[in-house]
Amino acid sequence: MNEALPDVPEVRVVGLPQLTSGFDLVERLDLPMHLKVHGPLEPMGGEQLAQLSERINLKGRGGAGFPFHKKLRSVAEAAIRRGVRPVVVVNGSEDEPACRKDTVMINRAPHLILDGALLVAEALGARTLVIGVTRESTQRSMEAALSERGLTNRRNATIRARVQRNPVRMVTGAAASLVRSIDGGPAIPPGRKTSASQNGVGGAPTLLSNAETFAQLAIAARIGAERYGNTGLYDEPGTVMLTVSGAVARPMVIEAPTGVPLRYILQLAGAPPVPQGVLTGGYHGKWLDSATVNEAIVSRNSLDAVGGALGAGAILPISMNTCPLGESLRVAQWLAEESAGQCGPCYLGLPAAARGMEDILNGGGPAALEALKQVANAVKRRGACSHPDGSAMFLESTIKAFTDDLAAHVLGNGCGRPVEGVLPLFEGGQQPTGIPGGQPEEEQGPSRQKIYVDWTLCRGHGLCADILPEVFQLGADGFPTVAQAGVPRYAEAKALRAVRRCPALALRLEEDTRGAAPRQNLPAVREGGGGGRRALGRGR
Repeated sequence: MNEALPDVPEVRVVGLPQLTSGFDLVERLDLPMHLKVHGPLEPMGGEQLAQLSERINLKGRGGAGFPFHKKLRSVAEAAIRRGVRPVVVVNGSEDEPACRKDTVMINRAPHLILDGALLVAEALGARTLVIGVTRESTQRSMEAALSERGLTNRRNATIRARVQRNPVRMVTGAAASLVRSIDGGPAIPPGRKTSASQNGVGGAPTLLSNAETFAQLAIAARIGAERYGNTGLYDEPGTVMLTVSGAVARPMVIEAPTGVPLRYILQLAGAPPVPQGVLTGGYHGKWLDSATVNEAIVSRNSLDAVGGALGAGAILPISMNTCPLGESLRVAQWLAEESAGQCGPCYLGLPAAARGMEDILNGGGPAALEALKQVANAVKRRGACSHPDGSAMFLESTIKAFTDDLAAHVLGNGCGRPVEGVLPLFEGGQQPTGIPGGQPEEEQGPSRQKIYVDWTLCRGHGLCADILPEVFQLGADGFPTVAQAGVPRYAEAKALRAVRRCPALALRLEEDTRGAAPRQNLPAVREGGGGGRRALGRGR
């Protein structure tokens, strides 16, 4: 079984280093060493900075790949229009078990990230800078870097800067989760999608981008667009940071120019000469089959063209000796556990998808495959963040990339290969910190509450699906797709609210108290008690 990756694995460079300059000299570049290696950085105006970002085609390196110049201009325009100072946020949350490139940068070159962030803050007139992290090592390194620069969170400071530490959770890295946590809420996405550029920290326009993105900007600002463009591809200049793990001899982080063949990156880490497949972009990414790997080069456009994804820069090969569907099942189960537990299609759909993959492996046949496809398609575009979309993309890619193995499991007795566990997960297959399902321990486990639909009253208003998506989804006719369902314990309060707000008074909530006393003072119907039944929810 593959062990969890260390926070700071081995670092290698293809060609001349840019982001990793000085890594051969010291383990961590403090401020004096940072200035010796990179030199001083002159401030730039907002439009000048946007033009630089546009010329080098700088896109977010956290997975989404949004053009940085558009984000910069959007925040500036919103701040001017509203007459408020914007906020700058560095997203250093790196919570996939297979990703370490941002963690390496924060631990070893924190000042390069701060250079880019402070450059943006000065250009925008921002007076607040927050760096979001999830690991103890990154928190220590970034707090030390702020101290070395004399940056504090005091009210009278020219720019207030601080580190925001959140739990290690897949959904923590979502922009909306980080903004919400900075404002004092939980580090999970809010119930609706928002644009940080328009309404971010404290309601102010917020420029939020990935840690590597700010470091790339700092390099470009020092050497200029022309020199920056001398490295890598014409349309995607510069370097990329990659985390290579899986079936490799030496897991590592690699800085490489765009345009390098993917097979060369795999060789550096000691991957099998002919991998069975390579997962690109991490656990929200896509698989490449063995034939396609030889065609791929390291760039966003190239990987997209061959069916892969650059994503968060994670590259994970697997060997011919392991079952690819079994490896993918382990990841699917982890993705299901990482749900924030607040959107029904995600909270219920991802575990159902993982069970569907398990059914295929256990000989469920074509029906199991069709069920998995339906569930994966149903969860997309229905969550408060990108977690269900990325998870569905991973599952769909697995089905597409390993057709021979899929046929062996669906139509035969399986592929006959073991599951080696080469795709890294956190130790024991569990998240190291955070709350499972995003809920306190006392809110976990089964509930005795059941919610019922009275079809003689229901008029298809759909309010129940808005309030309680964990239970209710609307069918093509606009009516709920279930007549009765158990209520997750964490959602009991929402279930009560759905009952009270139903315009047609068509919902009721019941509690089975057989063998136990009621746990709470919710008015509910009690079953199995000799006629002791009280109706709930026939009032607003």
